[in-house]
Amino acid sequence: MSDTQPVSAASDSDRLLGQAPIGSLILKLSLPAVAAQLINVLYNVVDRMYIGNIPDIGATALTGVGVTFPVLMIVSAFAAFAGMGGAPLAGIRLGAGDKDGAEQILGNCFSLLLVLSVALTAAFQLFRTPILTAFGATSDLLPYAEDYITIYLWGTVSVQLALGLNTFISAQGRSGTAMLSVAIGAVLNIVLDPLFIFVFDMGVKGAAIATVLSQTVSAVWVLAFLLSGRSTLRIRRKNLRFSAPVLASVAALGVSPFIMQSTESLVTITLNRGMAQYGGELYMGTITILQSVMQLIVLPLQGLTQGTQPIISYNYGAKNLDRVRATFKRVFLISMTYTISAFALVCLLAWPLSRMFTSDAALIDLTVKAMPVFFGGIWAFGAQMSCQAAFMGLGQAKVSLFLALLRKVILLIPLAIVLPMVLGGDPFAIYLAEPASDFIASATTLTIFLLFYKRTLNRPAD
Repeated sequence: MSDTQPVSAASDSDRLLGQAPIGSLILKLSLPAVAAQLINVLYNVVDRMYIGNIPDIGATALTGVGVTFPVLMIVSAFAAFAGMGGAPLAGIRLGAGDKDGAEQILGNCFSLLLVLSVALTAAFQLFRTPILTAFGATSDLLPYAEDYITIYLWGTVSVQLALGLNTFISAQGRSGTAMLSVAIGAVLNIVLDPLFIFVFDMGVKGAAIATVLSQTVSAVWVLAFLLSGRSTLRIRRKNLRFSAPVLASVAALGVSPFIMQSTESLVTITLNRGMAQYGGELYMGTITILQSVMQLIVLPLQGLTQGTQPIISYNYGAKNLDRVRATFKRVFLISMTYTISAFALVCLLAWPLSRMFTSDAALIDLTVKAMPVFFGGIWAFGAQMSCQAAFMGLGQAKVSLFLALLRKVILLIPLAIVLPMVLGGDPFAIYLAEPASDFIASATTLTIFLLFYKRTLNRPAD
Protein backbone atom coordinates (compact mmCIF):
# COMPACT_ATOMS: atom_id res chain seq x y z
CA MET A 1 0.00 0.00 0.00
CA SER A 2 1.45 3.38 -0.95
CA ASP A 3 1.85 6.24 1.49
CA THR A 4 -0.46 8.51 -0.47
CA GLN A 5 -3.37 6.21 -1.21
CA PRO A 6 -4.92 5.99 2.27
CA VAL A 7 -4.60 9.75 2.81
CA SER A 8 -6.46 10.37 -0.45
CA ALA A 9 -9.12 7.84 0.47
CA ALA A 10 -9.73 9.61 3.75
CA SER A 11 -9.50 13.15 2.35
CA ASP A 12 -13.26 13.75 2.29
CA SER A 13 -13.54 12.71 5.92
CA ASP A 14 -10.51 14.86 6.82
CA ARG A 15 -12.04 17.98 5.28
CA LEU A 16 -15.18 17.40 7.32
CA LEU A 17 -14.04 15.81 10.60
CA GLY A 18 -10.49 17.13 10.78
CA GLN A 19 -10.80 20.70 9.50
CA ALA A 20 -14.35 22.08 9.68
CA PRO A 21 -15.13 24.55 12.53
CA ILE A 22 -16.04 22.64 15.70
CA GLY A 23 -19.28 24.47 16.49
CA SER A 24 -20.83 24.12 13.07
CA LEU A 25 -19.51 20.56 12.75
CA ILE A 26 -21.18 19.49 15.99
CA LEU A 27 -24.44 20.95 14.70
CA LYS A 28 -23.99 19.31 11.32
CA LEU A 29 -23.37 15.86 12.79
CA SER A 30 -25.42 15.97 15.97
CA LEU A 31 -28.70 17.49 14.84
CA PRO A 32 -29.34 14.74 12.28
CA ALA A 33 -28.25 12.16 14.87
CA VAL A 34 -30.61 13.65 17.45
CA ALA A 35 -33.41 13.62 14.89
CA ALA A 36 -32.54 10.02 14.04
CA GLN A 37 -32.78 8.98 17.70
CA LEU A 38 -36.08 10.84 18.14
CA ILE A 39 -37.40 9.08 15.09
CA ASN A 40 -35.97 5.76 16.24
CA VAL A 41 -37.71 5.96 19.61
CA LEU A 42 -41.00 6.18 17.74
CA TYR A 43 -40.71 2.50 16.81
CA ASN A 44 -41.43 1.33 20.35
CA VAL A 45 -43.06 4.40 21.86
CA VAL A 46 -45.62 4.82 19.06
CA ASP A 47 -46.48 1.13 19.38
CA ARG A 48 -47.15 1.65 23.08
CA MET A 49 -49.18 4.80 22.48
CA TYR A 50 -51.48 3.02 20.04
CA ILE A 51 -51.66 -0.18 22.08
CA GLY A 52 -52.41 1.69 25.31
CA ASN A 53 -55.39 3.34 23.67
CA ILE A 54 -57.01 0.16 22.29
CA PRO A 55 -60.61 0.20 23.61
CA ASP A 56 -61.32 -1.93 26.70
CA ILE A 57 -57.98 -3.80 26.79
CA GLY A 58 -55.54 -0.91 26.36
CA ALA A 59 -54.06 -0.75 29.88
CA THR A 60 -53.58 -4.53 30.13
CA ALA A 61 -52.22 -4.82 26.59
CA LEU A 62 -49.78 -1.94 27.24
CA THR A 63 -48.44 -3.62 30.38
CA GLY A 64 -48.19 -6.95 28.53
CA VAL A 65 -46.15 -5.44 25.71
CA GLY A 66 -44.03 -3.68 28.33
CA VAL A 67 -42.97 -7.10 29.60
CA THR A 68 -41.38 -7.77 26.19
CA PHE A 69 -39.17 -4.69 26.51
CA PRO A 70 -36.19 -6.66 27.92
CA VAL A 71 -36.18 -8.92 24.86
CA LEU A 72 -36.27 -5.93 22.51
CA MET A 73 -33.40 -4.34 24.40
CA ILE A 74 -31.30 -7.50 24.24
CA VAL A 75 -31.78 -7.66 20.47
CA SER A 76 -30.75 -4.03 20.05
CA ALA A 77 -27.89 -4.54 22.53
CA PHE A 78 -26.30 -7.12 20.25
CA ALA A 79 -26.64 -4.66 17.36
CA ALA A 80 -24.83 -2.09 19.51
CA PHE A 81 -22.17 -4.67 20.38
CA ALA A 82 -21.18 -5.01 16.72
CA GLY A 83 -22.07 -1.53 15.47
CA MET A 84 -20.88 0.69 18.30
CA GLY A 85 -17.95 -1.63 18.94
CA GLY A 86 -16.82 -1.40 15.33
CA ALA A 87 -17.77 2.09 14.12
CA PRO A 88 -15.50 4.12 16.48
CA LEU A 89 -12.59 1.84 15.55
CA ALA A 90 -13.37 2.34 11.87
CA GLY A 91 -13.47 6.09 12.48
CA ILE A 92 -10.06 5.98 14.17
CA ARG A 93 -8.67 3.98 11.22
CA LEU A 94 -10.07 6.57 8.81
CA GLY A 95 -8.46 9.34 10.82
CA ALA A 96 -5.15 7.50 10.61
CA GLY A 97 -5.55 7.17 6.81
CA ASP A 98 -6.21 3.40 6.82
CA LYS A 99 -9.37 2.99 4.73
CA ASP A 100 -8.71 -0.71 4.04
CA GLY A 101 -8.50 -1.41 7.77
CA ALA A 102 -11.74 0.49 8.36
CA GLU A 103 -13.52 -1.53 5.66
CA GLN A 104 -12.25 -4.79 7.16
CA ILE A 105 -13.90 -3.81 10.44
CA LEU A 106 -17.15 -3.03 8.60
CA GLY A 107 -17.13 -6.36 6.77
CA ASN A 108 -16.48 -8.36 9.93
CA CYS A 109 -19.23 -6.52 11.80
CA PHE A 110 -21.69 -7.21 8.97
CA SER A 111 -20.97 -10.95 9.18
CA LEU A 112 -21.16 -10.84 12.97
CA LEU A 113 -24.60 -9.19 12.84
CA LEU A 114 -25.90 -11.94 10.56
CA VAL A 115 -24.66 -14.70 12.87
CA LEU A 116 -26.09 -12.97 15.95
CA SER A 117 -29.46 -12.51 14.24
CA VAL A 118 -29.86 -16.23 13.55
CA ALA A 119 -28.81 -17.20 17.08
CA LEU A 120 -31.10 -14.66 18.79
CA THR A 121 -34.13 -15.56 16.68
CA ALA A 122 -33.75 -19.27 17.40
CA ALA A 123 -33.10 -18.88 21.12
CA PHE A 124 -35.93 -16.46 21.90
CA GLN A 125 -38.50 -18.23 19.71
CA LEU A 126 -37.78 -21.57 21.40
CA PHE A 127 -37.92 -20.25 24.96
CA ARG A 128 -40.18 -17.20 24.70
CA THR A 129 -42.89 -18.39 27.12
CA PRO A 130 -40.62 -19.22 30.08
CA ILE A 131 -38.56 -16.10 29.36
CA LEU A 132 -41.61 -13.82 29.41
CA THR A 133 -42.89 -15.49 32.57
CA ALA A 134 -39.52 -14.93 34.23
CA PHE A 135 -39.68 -11.30 33.13
CA GLY A 136 -42.88 -10.79 35.10
CA ALA A 137 -45.71 -11.73 32.70
CA THR A 138 -48.79 -12.84 34.63
CA SER A 139 -51.54 -15.04 33.16
CA ASP A 140 -53.44 -11.90 32.11
CA LEU A 141 -50.41 -10.28 30.47
CA LEU A 142 -48.81 -13.31 28.81
CA PRO A 143 -51.14 -13.57 25.76
CA TYR A 144 -50.42 -9.96 24.75
CA ALA A 145 -46.69 -10.35 25.37
CA GLU A 146 -46.51 -13.54 23.27
CA ASP A 147 -48.59 -12.07 20.44
CA TYR A 148 -46.18 -9.17 20.12
CA ILE A 149 -42.81 -10.85 20.61
CA THR A 150 -43.49 -13.89 18.42
CA ILE A 151 -43.91 -11.70 15.35
CA TYR A 152 -41.24 -9.17 16.34
CA LEU A 153 -38.55 -11.84 16.60
CA TRP A 154 -38.93 -12.83 12.94
CA GLY A 155 -37.63 -9.37 12.12
CA THR A 156 -34.49 -9.71 14.25
CA VAL A 157 -32.15 -9.71 11.26
CA SER A 158 -33.67 -6.44 10.03
CA VAL A 159 -33.30 -4.82 13.46
CA GLN A 160 -29.69 -5.99 13.72
CA LEU A 161 -28.66 -4.73 10.31
CA ALA A 162 -30.59 -1.45 10.47
CA LEU A 163 -29.22 -0.48 13.90
CA GLY A 164 -25.80 -2.11 13.74
CA LEU A 165 -24.71 -0.95 10.29
CA ASN A 166 -26.12 2.56 10.51
CA THR A 167 -23.34 3.48 12.94
CA PHE A 168 -20.82 2.96 10.11
CA ILE A 169 -22.64 5.58 8.05
CA SER A 170 -22.38 8.04 10.96
CA ALA A 171 -18.68 7.17 11.40
CA GLN A 172 -18.04 8.65 7.93
CA GLY A 173 -19.58 11.96 8.99
CA ARG A 174 -22.71 11.15 6.93
CA SER A 175 -25.15 11.84 9.76
CA GLY A 176 -27.83 13.13 7.38
CA THR A 177 -27.84 9.81 5.52
CA ALA A 178 -27.88 7.95 8.83
CA MET A 179 -30.89 9.99 9.93
CA LEU A 180 -32.70 9.24 6.69
CA SER A 181 -32.05 5.53 7.21
CA VAL A 182 -33.95 5.66 10.48
CA ALA A 183 -36.59 8.12 9.30
CA ILE A 184 -37.73 5.93 6.41
CA GLY A 185 -38.63 3.04 8.69
CA ALA A 186 -40.03 5.14 11.53
CA VAL A 187 -42.38 7.15 9.31
CA LEU A 188 -43.56 3.93 7.71
CA ASN A 189 -44.19 2.49 11.19
CA ILE A 190 -46.31 5.50 12.18
CA VAL A 191 -48.42 5.00 9.06
CA LEU A 192 -48.74 1.21 9.35
CA ASP A 193 -49.45 1.02 13.11
CA PRO A 194 -53.02 2.40 13.07
CA LEU A 195 -53.70 0.54 9.82
CA PHE A 196 -52.82 -2.90 11.25
CA ILE A 197 -53.98 -2.26 14.84
CA PHE A 198 -57.34 -0.58 14.21
CA VAL A 199 -58.34 -0.83 10.53
CA PHE A 200 -57.37 -4.49 10.17
CA ASP A 201 -58.35 -5.08 13.82
CA MET A 202 -55.15 -7.04 14.54
CA GLY A 203 -54.41 -5.36 17.88
CA VAL A 204 -51.03 -6.16 19.41
CA LYS A 205 -50.10 -8.48 16.52
CA GLY A 206 -50.69 -5.62 14.10
CA ALA A 207 -48.26 -3.38 15.98
CA ALA A 208 -45.57 -6.06 15.73
CA ILE A 209 -46.16 -6.58 11.99
CA ALA A 210 -45.90 -2.85 11.36
CA THR A 211 -42.62 -2.68 13.26
CA VAL A 212 -41.06 -5.64 11.44
CA LEU A 213 -42.01 -4.31 8.00
CA SER A 214 -40.66 -0.86 8.85
CA GLN A 215 -37.34 -2.16 10.20
CA THR A 216 -36.93 -4.30 7.08
CA VAL A 217 -37.24 -1.25 4.84
CA SER A 218 -34.62 0.57 6.97
CA ALA A 219 -32.25 -2.39 6.75
CA VAL A 220 -32.54 -2.55 2.97
CA TRP A 221 -31.80 1.17 2.73
CA VAL A 222 -28.68 0.91 4.94
CA LEU A 223 -27.35 -2.08 3.00
CA ALA A 224 -27.96 -0.37 -0.33
CA PHE A 225 -25.96 2.66 0.79
CA LEU A 226 -23.01 0.68 2.21
CA LEU A 227 -22.80 -1.37 -0.99
CA SER A 228 -22.85 1.70 -3.22
CA GLY A 229 -20.13 4.02 -4.46
CA ARG A 230 -21.64 6.89 -2.43
CA SER A 231 -20.22 5.42 0.77
CA THR A 232 -16.62 6.09 1.82
CA LEU A 233 -16.67 2.72 3.59
CA ARG A 234 -18.13 -0.16 1.57
CA ILE A 235 -19.08 -3.74 2.37
CA ARG A 236 -16.76 -5.91 0.28
CA ARG A 237 -16.79 -9.69 -0.07
CA LYS A 238 -13.10 -10.04 0.85
CA ASN A 239 -13.77 -8.53 4.28
CA LEU A 240 -16.68 -10.81 5.27
CA ARG A 241 -14.43 -13.60 6.53
CA PHE A 242 -13.90 -13.28 10.29
CA SER A 243 -10.56 -11.98 11.51
CA ALA A 244 -9.76 -12.86 15.12
CA PRO A 245 -7.81 -9.62 15.86
CA VAL A 246 -10.61 -7.48 14.38
CA LEU A 247 -13.34 -9.30 16.29
CA ALA A 248 -11.32 -9.06 19.50
CA SER A 249 -10.96 -5.29 19.18
CA VAL A 250 -14.65 -4.88 18.27
CA ALA A 251 -15.67 -7.05 21.22
CA ALA A 252 -13.42 -5.15 23.64
CA LEU A 253 -15.06 -1.83 22.77
CA GLY A 254 -18.53 -3.21 21.97
CA VAL A 255 -19.03 -4.88 25.32
CA SER A 256 -19.60 -1.46 26.93
CA PRO A 257 -22.60 -0.34 24.81
CA PHE A 258 -23.83 -3.95 24.90
CA ILE A 259 -23.91 -3.88 28.67
CA MET A 260 -25.46 -0.40 28.68
CA GLN A 261 -28.38 -1.64 26.59
CA SER A 262 -28.71 -5.22 27.77
CA THR A 263 -28.68 -4.19 31.41
CA GLU A 264 -31.70 -2.06 30.59
CA SER A 265 -33.41 -5.43 30.28
CA LEU A 266 -32.27 -6.43 33.75
CA VAL A 267 -33.50 -3.08 35.05
CA THR A 268 -36.93 -3.61 33.50
CA ILE A 269 -37.15 -7.15 34.87
CA THR A 270 -36.13 -5.99 38.34
CA LEU A 271 -38.56 -3.07 38.35
CA ASN A 272 -41.46 -5.14 37.00
CA ARG A 273 -40.92 -7.99 39.46
CA GLY A 274 -40.55 -5.54 42.33
CA MET A 275 -43.73 -3.73 41.39
CA ALA A 276 -45.57 -7.04 40.97
CA GLN A 277 -44.50 -7.99 44.50
CA TYR A 278 -45.12 -4.69 46.28
CA GLY A 279 -47.70 -2.89 44.13
CA GLY A 280 -49.41 -5.08 41.51
CA GLU A 281 -50.18 -4.72 37.78
CA LEU A 282 -51.14 -1.03 38.05
CA TYR A 283 -47.65 -0.20 39.32
CA MET A 284 -46.16 -2.39 36.58
CA GLY A 285 -48.07 -0.26 34.09
CA THR A 286 -46.38 2.88 35.40
CA ILE A 287 -42.97 1.32 34.72
CA THR A 288 -43.89 0.83 31.05
CA ILE A 289 -44.91 4.50 30.76
CA LEU A 290 -41.99 5.88 32.77
CA GLN A 291 -39.44 3.93 30.75
CA SER A 292 -41.09 5.10 27.54
CA VAL A 293 -40.74 8.73 28.68
CA MET A 294 -37.15 7.95 29.68
CA GLN A 295 -36.52 6.80 26.11
CA LEU A 296 -37.99 10.04 24.77
CA ILE A 297 -35.50 11.96 26.92
CA VAL A 298 -32.37 9.82 26.73
CA LEU A 299 -32.34 8.78 23.07
CA PRO A 300 -32.03 12.35 21.70
CA LEU A 301 -29.15 12.83 24.14
CA GLN A 302 -27.59 9.65 22.79
CA GLY A 303 -28.00 11.11 19.33
CA LEU A 304 -26.10 14.22 20.40
CA THR A 305 -23.25 12.28 22.00
CA GLN A 306 -23.06 9.67 19.24
CA GLY A 307 -23.12 12.41 16.63
CA THR A 308 -19.94 13.87 18.10
CA GLN A 309 -18.16 10.52 18.48
CA PRO A 310 -16.87 10.52 14.87
CA ILE A 311 -15.21 13.90 15.52
CA ILE A 312 -13.52 12.60 18.66
CA SER A 313 -12.50 9.27 17.10
CA TYR A 314 -11.16 10.76 13.88
CA ASN A 315 -9.15 13.53 15.53
CA TYR A 316 -7.83 11.25 18.27
CA GLY A 317 -6.59 8.93 15.51
CA ALA A 318 -5.07 11.94 13.74
CA LYS A 319 -3.45 13.08 17.05
CA ASN A 320 -5.30 16.41 16.91
CA LEU A 321 -6.01 16.75 20.62
CA ASP A 322 -7.10 20.39 20.40
CA ARG A 323 -10.17 19.36 18.40
CA VAL A 324 -10.86 16.46 20.76
CA ARG A 325 -10.83 18.81 23.76
CA ALA A 326 -12.96 21.45 22.05
CA THR A 327 -15.52 18.87 20.96
CA PHE A 328 -15.87 17.37 24.43
CA LYS A 329 -16.28 20.74 26.15
CA ARG A 330 -19.08 21.75 23.78
CA VAL A 331 -20.97 18.47 24.03
CA PHE A 332 -20.66 18.44 27.85
CA LEU A 333 -22.26 21.89 28.17
CA ILE A 334 -25.03 21.03 25.72
CA SER A 335 -25.73 17.70 27.47
CA MET A 336 -26.00 19.27 30.92
CA THR A 337 -28.27 22.04 29.66
CA TYR A 338 -30.48 19.43 28.01
CA THR A 339 -30.87 17.15 31.04
CA ILE A 340 -31.54 20.02 33.45
CA SER A 341 -34.25 21.25 31.07
CA ALA A 342 -35.65 17.72 30.75
CA PHE A 343 -36.05 17.45 34.52
CA ALA A 344 -38.02 20.68 34.61
CA LEU A 345 -40.25 19.56 31.74
CA VAL A 346 -41.19 16.16 33.19
CA CYS A 347 -42.19 17.86 36.43
CA LEU A 348 -44.37 20.39 34.60
CA LEU A 349 -45.83 18.01 31.99
CA ALA A 350 -46.34 14.82 34.00
CA TRP A 351 -50.07 14.55 33.20
CA PRO A 352 -49.95 15.04 29.39
CA LEU A 353 -46.93 12.74 29.15
CA SER A 354 -48.85 10.03 31.02
CA ARG A 355 -52.01 10.59 29.00
CA MET A 356 -50.16 9.93 25.74
CA PHE A 357 -49.85 6.27 26.71
CA THR A 358 -53.17 5.46 28.34
CA SER A 359 -56.69 6.70 28.97
CA ASP A 360 -56.98 4.72 32.22
CA ALA A 361 -57.55 7.32 34.97
CA ALA A 362 -56.03 5.26 37.81
CA LEU A 363 -52.89 4.52 35.80
CA ILE A 364 -52.53 8.18 34.83
CA ASP A 365 -52.91 9.39 38.42
CA LEU A 366 -50.30 6.97 39.75
CA THR A 367 -47.84 7.77 36.94
CA VAL A 368 -48.20 11.52 37.54
CA LYS A 369 -47.30 11.01 41.22
CA ALA A 370 -44.33 8.77 40.38
CA MET A 371 -42.81 10.81 37.54
CA PRO A 372 -41.05 13.59 39.54
CA VAL A 373 -39.59 10.94 41.84
CA PHE A 374 -38.44 8.60 39.07
CA PHE A 375 -36.78 11.43 37.12
CA GLY A 376 -35.34 13.17 40.17
CA GLY A 377 -31.73 12.54 39.07
CA ILE A 378 -32.07 13.00 35.33
CA TRP A 379 -30.66 16.55 35.58
CA ALA A 380 -27.18 15.09 36.33
CA PHE A 381 -27.33 12.49 33.57
CA GLY A 382 -25.78 14.80 30.98
CA ALA A 383 -22.39 14.37 32.66
CA GLN A 384 -22.66 10.58 32.50
CA MET A 385 -23.67 10.51 28.84
CA SER A 386 -21.12 13.02 27.53
CA CYS A 387 -18.18 11.46 29.39
CA GLN A 388 -19.24 7.92 28.52
CA ALA A 389 -19.51 8.84 24.83
CA ALA A 390 -16.09 10.49 24.93
CA PHE A 391 -14.53 7.34 26.37
CA MET A 392 -16.21 5.34 23.58
CA GLY A 393 -14.94 7.72 20.90
CA LEU A 394 -11.42 7.48 22.32
CA GLY A 395 -11.51 3.67 22.19
CA GLN A 396 -11.16 3.32 25.99
CA ALA A 397 -12.77 -0.11 26.29
CA LYS A 398 -11.99 -0.96 29.93
CA VAL A 399 -13.20 2.35 31.35
CA SER A 400 -16.32 2.26 29.18
CA LEU A 401 -17.09 -1.24 30.46
CA PHE A 402 -16.85 -0.19 34.11
CA LEU A 403 -19.01 2.88 33.59
CA ALA A 404 -21.58 0.82 31.71
CA LEU A 405 -21.81 -1.54 34.67
CA LEU A 406 -21.82 1.21 37.30
CA ARG A 407 -25.17 2.92 36.88
CA LYS A 408 -27.42 -0.08 36.26
CA VAL A 409 -25.74 -3.26 37.51
CA ILE A 410 -23.75 -1.93 40.45
CA LEU A 411 -26.21 0.75 41.59
CA LEU A 412 -29.74 0.71 40.15
CA ILE A 413 -30.62 -2.99 40.31
CA PRO A 414 -29.40 -3.53 43.91
CA LEU A 415 -31.07 -0.30 45.05
CA ALA A 416 -34.38 -1.33 43.45
CA ILE A 417 -34.22 -4.57 45.43
CA VAL A 418 -32.98 -3.20 48.75
CA LEU A 419 -34.85 0.11 49.11
CA PRO A 420 -38.40 -1.35 49.32
CA MET A 421 -37.16 -3.81 51.96
CA VAL A 422 -35.65 -0.97 53.99
CA LEU A 423 -38.69 1.29 53.57
CA GLY A 424 -41.32 -1.22 54.66
CA GLY A 425 -42.43 -2.59 51.28
CA ASP A 426 -43.47 0.79 49.87
CA PRO A 427 -43.49 0.47 46.04
CA PHE A 428 -42.48 4.13 45.75
CA ALA A 429 -39.09 3.07 47.14
CA ILE A 430 -38.49 1.35 43.80
CA TYR A 431 -38.95 4.63 41.97
CA LEU A 432 -36.31 6.20 44.26
CA ALA A 433 -33.65 3.78 43.01
CA GLU A 434 -33.51 5.57 39.64
CA PRO A 435 -32.53 9.09 40.82
CA ALA A 436 -30.11 7.72 43.41
CA SER A 437 -28.21 5.70 40.81
CA ASP A 438 -28.31 8.57 38.26
CA PHE A 439 -26.66 11.02 40.64
CA ILE A 440 -23.98 8.67 42.02
CA ALA A 441 -23.07 7.30 38.58
CA SER A 442 -22.90 10.75 36.98
CA ALA A 443 -20.65 12.15 39.72
CA THR A 444 -18.35 9.11 39.52
CA THR A 445 -18.13 9.18 35.72
CA LEU A 446 -17.32 12.88 35.65
CA THR A 447 -14.57 12.42 38.25
CA ILE A 448 -12.97 9.55 36.32
CA PHE A 449 -13.10 11.47 33.05
CA LEU A 450 -11.53 14.60 34.55
CA LEU A 451 -8.63 12.47 35.81
CA PHE A 452 -8.24 10.88 32.37
CA TYR A 453 -8.50 14.30 30.71
CA LYS A 454 -5.72 15.75 32.87
CA ARG A 455 -3.44 12.77 32.25
CA THR A 456 -4.06 12.06 28.55
CA LEU A 457 -5.85 14.87 26.72
CA ASN A 458 -4.65 18.03 28.48
CA ARG A 459 -1.20 17.93 26.91
CA PRO A 460 0.36 18.76 23.53
CA ALA A 461 -0.06 16.11 20.84
CA ASP A 462 2.97 13.92 20.16
